[in-house]
Amino acid sequence: MTMAGRVLLAAAVLAVPLPFPLQAEAGPPTEAVRTHVEHVIRVLEDPALREQARLPERRATIRRIAYDLFDFEETTRRCLGRHWQGRTPAERAEFVTLFADLLERTYVGRIEQYSGEQIVFAGESVEGAQATVRTRLAIKSGGDVPIDYRMHRLDGRWRVYDVTIEGVSLVGNYRAQFNRIIQTSSYEGLVQRLRARADEGDPVGLAPAR
Repeated sequence: MTMAGRVLLAAAVLAVPLPFPLQAEAGPPTEAVRTHVEHVIRVLEDPALREQARLPERRATIRRIAYDLFDFEETTRRCLGRHWQGRTPAERAEFVTLFADLLERTYVGRIEQYSGEQIVFAGESVEGAQATVRTRLAIKSGGDVPIDYRMHRLDGRWRVYDVTIEGVSLVGNYRAQFNRIIQTSSYEGLVQRLRARADEGDPVGLAPAR
């Protein structure tokens, strides 16, 4: 399965049907993911929002839910790795915006292609302000795909900063791409590439690698 396919599955997890089984010991991190799943499902099942004229509203609502669950600044910081150091506050703010926009344009629309796979919440582990919520996605062709949400507690809330699918990290994947572009070009070259994709409305060129 390509990384694009893996991340599509991760996006689809935000649109799984209810009810799904939760272990009795599930704590706040799992509840944070579950609550946002329920919210997305309500949006997807709203007949009024299925009308073509309201498609932009529907997608904007899904994006707001994603922003509430995911800590895009932390994701971006980890994706840039050592290149985050030395960036000015303005440079960091711009990069977070550009990267979040890339992720939105690449994946938010794909959530609507979800075709009813089932998800099982398989447990969670918490160490201080860090947590991992483990899930399994039962695909229709057979078998399960393990998907882990890596979270941290920020301002009293649990937020997702990475998704690992079949052992492949979204953060690790993009970090490798960003580092390669910076090494062969420059940090500004990477920023210009992201700006160009934003202007074109086309994520091709910085899509998840195989």
